[in-house]
Amino acid sequence: MSRLQRAYEFVDDRLDIEGAQSFLGKAFPAEDSFLLGEVALICFLVLVLTGTFLGFFFEPSTSEVEYEGSIAEYQGEELPEAYVSVLNITYDVPFGMLIRRIHHWAAHLFVASMALHMLRVFFTGAYRNPREPNWLVGTGLAGTSMFAAYTGYALPFDEFASTAVGIGYNVAISVPLIGDMLGQIVFGGEFPSSATIPRFFFLHVFVLPLVIAGLIAVHMAILVRQKHTEDRRDGDVPGRRGVHADGGGEGTAGGGDAARTAIDGVDRDDDSVVVGLPAFPNQAAVSAVVFFLTLATLSLLAGFLPVHNIAEYGPNDPASTPSLIMPDWFLMWGYGFLKLTPSWMSFDLLGIHVSSEFVGGLVLPGLVFGAVAVWPFLDYESEPTHFTADPFERPRQTAVGIAGVVFIMVASIAGMDVIVADLLETNTAAIKPYLTAALLLVPTVAGAVTYLVIDRTGDDGADGHDESTDEAVSDDGGERG
Repeated sequence: MSRLQRAYEFVDDRLDIEGAQSFLGKAFPAEDSFLLGEVALICFLVLVLTGTFLGFFFEPSTSEVEYEGSIAEYQGEELPEAYVSVLNITYDVPFGMLIRRIHHWAAHLFVASMALHMLRVFFTGAYRNPREPNWLVGTGLAGTSMFAAYTGYALPFDEFASTAVGIGYNVAISVPLIGDMLGQIVFGGEFPSSATIPRFFFLHVFVLPLVIAGLIAVHMAILVRQKHTEDRRDGDVPGRRGVHADGGGEGTAGGGDAARTAIDGVDRDDDSVVVGLPAFPNQAAVSAVVFFLTLATLSLLAGFLPVHNIAEYGPNDPASTPSLIMPDWFLMWGYGFLKLTPSWMSFDLLGIHVSSEFVGGLVLPGLVFGAVAVWPFLDYESEPTHFTADPFERPRQTAVGIAGVVFIMVASIAGMDVIVADLLETNTAAIKPYLTAALLLVPTVAGAVTYLVIDRTGDDGADGHDESTDEAVSDDGGERG
């Protein structure tokens, strides 16, 4: 026996390499939209790596220090140490500006790819039995990621960021009964406090990344256990080289059963197996391409598009407020709720004060996340469903999805009410009633129109089918039943 063979057996005895080969043969459906989750995972890895680099130079302190960097405007001034460290990262640390920009755009692409991934899952019905747990994990992942972005938003401690953090503090202390305790735990007391930046830094670089990584691990473990969903097949898959089938709905494993299925072929309505590319080497090659394309996209964004210019806003100044305060796009809809919530929604209930800040800042966003989380249990399938659905064959669910997307879009426009008012040459008070009405009416109209169009199109299509089409529809119906 050669040394190489002995080394292989040594490792195999301890790590069960032979047993892992079944995972390397796991089938991945060859669908481009399924790669959005991989884009999100890659962005998270980039965030961890770039965040580690930035963490070497960032000082989570609001203590005043003398600035001696490259910005002539602030030379010799006493500035908050956190603000000074970000100035140094941006203008004095080699590649600091590039890494900071990559970190910024990776955060945006992380949230965007996750949102698109969830929309794909929603509109294709991939959340149905038995995948409700993974939908709940994904919902929690989205909420945690937004909060992680918010904590990072505050770290430069410039005038813009500190004003935004102050809004978050007011929302936190508005929570009935436990608001003051939340303010103490999360913000370190009344904002601005010397403890706020250290606590946000700890949350941003340690607690929340661990939570996100844990949720991603759970998400992947459930995915591996339950197998991928798959688009409906146009016909039977003949047994031939290049076709890989992985055990799925009935709990069958890969390996021998998968090889046998690949030889014998797979029926178009057999959802007990997944037909696609094996994890290695085919899917691994696809993932490598996605990895480099994602890095290229982030590099282009970082190279050509600037990020938040803290030198222009200046350090935190409690005596002033920037003329324009808006969060990033993925938090804009929550800010819109705050803007539109009327003051009369503050009331007392059984001696407990409920403020409009609490309603707009936490209750309404909480209801949105709650509705997203419970949807699989409203659109429930009693039997396991392993094929994705055509959105045009589900008018009710698609209409709800479109209404939800439009609702978030209108709320986001409300968060930009200052810009809207400037464009219309009026003030925010004048357009607030119209934005409130639009938030209630436009999503309803969009959902109703979507339902009517899809339902009508489906009826027309059914009337115009020939016999061969009717037979195909019948086959699909039999499979889903």
